[in-house]
Amino acid sequence: MNTAQAKRVLETALLCSTQPVTVRDMRVLFDDALGADTLKALLEELQLDWAERGLELVSVATGWRFQSRPELRIYLDKLNPEKPPKYTRAVMETLAIIAYRQPVTRGDMEDIRGVTINTQIIKQLEDRGWVEVIGHRESVGRPGLYATTRHFLDDLGLSSLDQLPLLSSVEGQVDVLASLNPPEADASQTSLSLEDAIEATETTAAEDLTNIAQEMPDAAKGQHHD
Repeated sequence: MNTAQAKRVLETALLCSTQPVTVRDMRVLFDDALGADTLKALLEELQLDWAERGLELVSVATGWRFQSRPELRIYLDKLNPEKPPKYTRAVMETLAIIAYRQPVTRGDMEDIRGVTINTQIIKQLEDRGWVEVIGHRESVGRPGLYATTRHFLDDLGLSSLDQLPLLSSVEGQVDVLASLNPPEADASQTSLSLEDAIEATETTAAEDLTNIAQEMPDAAKGQHHD
């Protein structure tokens, strides 16, 4: 199989996949005949091929996917004008604490928020696939340690937690993530919005996260499904 054929196979697999495709799965496509370096080169070529099109190829936490470009959002919104419901402030504050302070126990979260956290709040985040217990603290009762998941990063269009903006204050962290506009229950509709983040905080980091977030809704609505 020549390079042109390999790129065609890879492009088709990415366009038809409903989930990000890992490099490992890409190698399966070619019976391990292509190494990671070769696949990376093909992916970079595909990114260039699609540079002037409505879709873009991006890398997220769990692999690679095609998604629509930010500038096309106003058109795609016409197909789905209703905005998905937002989670409560309490849920988003809890998510923000986990995202920026992980791994944390429920007690840690309550100390930071200053109020008792309802079990349903944690369950909502677990059911959405955004947080999970990754271990237990060696203390009385061995409380669970919560952390965000790779799915959480996928929904934000990020490949790692390092891409979250650095905010100096807890309030800033909470305000930024608390302005998220979470996706609908359908996992394929991964759209998040942080357009109100600047109103919540005037830090440069918040502006950076807002810029990232402006692409999130398109990542969802622009995912190609076979």
